[in-house]
Amino acid sequence: NNNNKIIEDVSLKKSQTKVDKIVSTIVDKDNGNLKNKHDKKKSKEKIKNLVKDIEYNSIDEKGNKFYLLASSGKSNINNKDILDLDNVRGEITSDNRDTIYIVSDFAQFNSVNSNSKFYNNVVINYQDKQITCINFDINMETNKAIAYNDVIITDAKSTMRAGILELDLKTRDININPESAKDKIEVIAN
Repeated sequence: NNNNKIIEDVSLKKSQTKVDKIVSTIVDKDNGNLKNKHDKKKSKEKIKNLVKDIEYNSIDEKGNKFYLLASSGKSNINNKDILDLDNVRGEITSDNRDTIYIVSDFAQFNSVNSNSKFYNNVVINYQDKQITCINFDINMETNKAIAYNDVIITDAKSTMRAGILELDLKTRDININPESAKDKIEVIAN
């Protein structure tokens, strides 16, 4: 009887171990499947929010016409009125001023007030000047634009390095300032 009981205990333990392994395998497969389903759901959510080949046209109450083209974009998670754009090309035209052409790696565009923040490898062509910088912000409510961080202004006569360039879109005035009072603006004649 003792031998039979020991054999039964060993058989039960082996059976329990097999059941545990099978249950463990099923749980792992289920967890894996759940994880895969969760990952697929996450990627679908990401894809759902991502839009490719964006073209945006609008005219504000002042008659400014906006045209933006981006290779992709998505809604900003902090503000639904803002679009986060990649590989951006833009034009701002008006009857009252010259067209501003803008190219940048990234931008944030506010669809309510048309304010924009362009950043990384920004190139602006305005009148006879080419302006390169890291950041370029346009506030259409105040008709002001500011280029900052490593600003270089090039025209037919000179090249200038500055900290900040302020552009009044209405009057077409340009103010070029150093980054701080200690810095100087560097001008090189062509």
